Amino acid sequence: MSVQSAEFIKSAQTYKDCPKPDLPEYAFIGRSNVGKSSLINMLTNKRDLAKTSGTPGKTQLLNTFLINSNWYLTDLPGYGYAKVSKTNRAGFERMIYDYLEFRTNLVCTFVLVDSRHEPQKNDLKFMEWLGHKQIPFAIIFTKLDKLSSAKFQKNLNTYKRELLKTWEDLPMIFATSSSSFIGRNELLDYINTLTEQLKDEFNNK
Repeated sequence: MSVQSAEFIKSAQTYKDCPKPDLPEYAFIGRSNVGKSSLINMLTNKRDLAKTSGTPGKTQLLNTFLINSNWYLTDLPGYGYAKVSKTNRAGFERMIYDYLEFRTNLVCTFVLVDSRHEPQKNDLKFMEWLGHKQIPFAIIFTKLDKLSSAKFQKNLNTYKRELLKTWEDLPMIFATSSSSFIGRNELLDYINTLTEQLKDEFNNK
């Protein structure tokens, strides 16, 4: 799938204020320094669509983009290192979890993890929550250009072993590099396949 158009629609503080759920929607989330904005810009081939920042925790709203007039991409606040108060952090978490649980047109949540690191507790805990709530998700390994293929394969195998301790089957896994465009076609093709499968369902809404 090629991206012909990508435009910002709106920012919201709650899933109730997001755009009308009339198209398939895909959410992107990860720790604050995982490279989420860079990945979104790489996927859409728009350098400044999602605002990148050297300050972790910059995204603090539910930011929705319309892609090809056919599906929504929602950029969720990161987790892990945002320098905010406990009260604000709790508010962010409630906003994220309510969105993921109650956004009716959400098709898949893409959980971004840094390919350079072994499994992180907050990532695994978040995936367990998604599984408990039966929310479909896939894993995207980022920054593939920052390590050797052998090192990535070692980290990937470690991740798989860790996940299989509690999961019967592994979710879809993608390996990406925003700077090298690695994984872009595979990820967009996956989204396109899911969107096409749901075409009739959304056309009848």
